Parts: sequence; C-alpha cells; structure tokens
Amino acid sequence: MEFILNTKIIESDKKNNIQSAIILLHGYGGDGADISSIAYSWKRFIDNTAFLCPDGHETCKLNANGFQWFDLSIDDQKYVLDQSKKAEIILIKYIEQVKKKYNLQNSQIILSGFSQGCMMAINLGLICNQKFKCIIGFSGKIIDRKDLQDRIISKTNMLLFHGDADEVVAPSSLLEAKDFLERNKIQVETNMINNCSHHIPVKALSEALEYIKKII
Repeated sequence: MEFILNTKIIESDKKNNIQSAIILLHGYGGDGADISSIAYSWKRFIDNTAFLCPDGHETCKLNANGFQWFDLSIDDQKYVLDQSKKAEIILIKYIEQVKKKYNLQNSQIILSGFSQGCMMAINLGLICNQKFKCIIGFSGKIIDRKDLQDRIISKTNMLLFHGDADEVVAPSSLLEAKDFLERNKIQVETNMINNCSHHIPVKALSEALEYIKKII
C-alpha cells in the first residue's frame, strides 16, 4: 500500500504482529529521515510497533532540501493558520491509510513531532473524532489557541517537552500550551529541560520512551 506522503518505515526488533504505530512528524525544513533517529533509538524497547516518519507534503520554501507542514516564509498569522489546516486534512487522510494498512484504531496510535511537527500533532490530538493513544511533542506550541478552542472534539492525553533556552520557539509556549490544555480538561504532562536549545535532548527521548512503555 502506498501512502499519500513519502514515508520512512521502521519496525520494532520484535514484530510478530503490529499492534501499535508511532507516527513521527518532522520540523520545518526537515524530513522523515531526520526524525527517524527517534524511531531507531526507541524500536528495540517497544515491541510489535511500526514507526512511520513521513515527509511533509510541501517542499520547504526556505530549504529546498527539506519539507514543511505549513509555510512560514510569510509573516501572517491568518495565512499560517490556513496553511496548517490544509496540512491537517492531508495528515488525517494519511493516518486513515496507516490505520487501514496495519488494522489499527486511533487508540493504538501515538502521534509525536518536533517543532512544526509538534504543532500539527497537538492539533490532530484535539480535532480528530477519536482520541489517539497519546501525543508526545517536542519544542512546539499551539498555533492558534482561539481557533483550536472552537474545534476541540476529542481530548488526547499529551506529554510535552521544551528547552528553556529555545531560540526558535519561545519556552513560554510550553506554559501557554499547558494552561490551554488544562483549561479544556485535557490531561497533560510537561517538562522544561534545563540548558536546552531548539533540539530534542537525550533526557527528553528517555522520558518519552518510559512514558510510552507504560501506556502501550
């Protein structure tokens, strides 16, 4: 089965039958191969799981070697919001393909992402008609809180990480996301990583892995 997004697929070392999937969404200007490093660090600890690392549906406007989920070359919040909603539609279709391929439900799928990919994962965890197993986000934010507030139809549990020295996405974004989610009665755990810039540190990967092992 071909997916609508070019995808790097990695499976658990022990994969008698696939019982869950972890979809990893890369950041702005990245690609599936970039974020697949997470899958390689986790796969031997999580059995019977497929890790799917899709490329964004658009070539990045500021990095022709990478991809984007929405365009950031135009500094206009309405434009960014509109573009992110287009990406949501594509990702929802993609998730349906993943479910069909592996005979899974949303409750067997974890969405995870870095930066722009984290932003997309947070939105999908609240606007899809069924909850996912969880959302694990690194260095992201809520794209538009007012818009998202009006579209919440499901309440997926979330685990969010951010570096306190992030120079790309403000560390305060983590606190804003936590406040928003708690006000909407969505279970969320957060961790601000000390002396961490805009990347995913080993500490965050390890804590995320332990969280997954408890719930999967």
